[in-house]
Amino acid sequence: MGNDILKGGYDAVFSLGDLCLGAIQMQKNNLRPFSGPLDWMGSPLLPKVIELFEKRFSDFMLEENLRIVGKATDKMMLVSDDRNLVMSNHDFEIAHNSMTQLLTYPQVKEKLDRRVNRLFVKLTSAQRILFIRTSASLEETALLQQVLRSIIVNDFRILVVNHGPVTGIVENYWPIDHVYSVVLPNNEIWEGNNALWSQLFEDVYLM
Repeated sequence: MGNDILKGGYDAVFSLGDLCLGAIQMQKNNLRPFSGPLDWMGSPLLPKVIELFEKRFSDFMLEENLRIVGKATDKMMLVSDDRNLVMSNHDFEIAHNSMTQLLTYPQVKEKLDRRVNRLFVKLTSAQRILFIRTSASLEETALLQQVLRSIIVNDFRILVVNHGPVTGIVENYWPIDHVYSVVLPNNEIWEGNNALWSQLFEDVYLM
């Protein structure tokens, strides 16, 4: 089967988590002309991502649901959206916030709202959209496909990438329309599979 399900042009490509890996690989493969709301978030539970789509991201990163966890890096804070179980580790700079107060929250929320608005404009106007999700089960993906189909006007595809003790690309033959599911090696997911991601995106391009 290869990546025949994915091949072709897309008006938009969006990462649906669970880490930044999808967005990073989109960038490496020239498939990321703009940011999506989940690009740089940790979203380990796909059912919570599906819920976000069901409620149109209406309570995404609301201030009353945020909790300062600590430092994500030397420069960035780790902030949890406890309502949606999403973690921000690329939005709040330590230099401009504190461990008790998110002083840059208004600017961050404005940025995220722009990304959410762009997402839903694309969902209702794009001719073809690609979604990328790392870490998902067959059952979760079937529900994701169902919910996206209830929102999206035109065509879309979903690439699911799980990681495991494999060599090369191992395809899953899931009985879900327009879904391509694979397993990639789990020994070094951030840089070790770059060539395999490029293979997944062969003949996939932005229109």
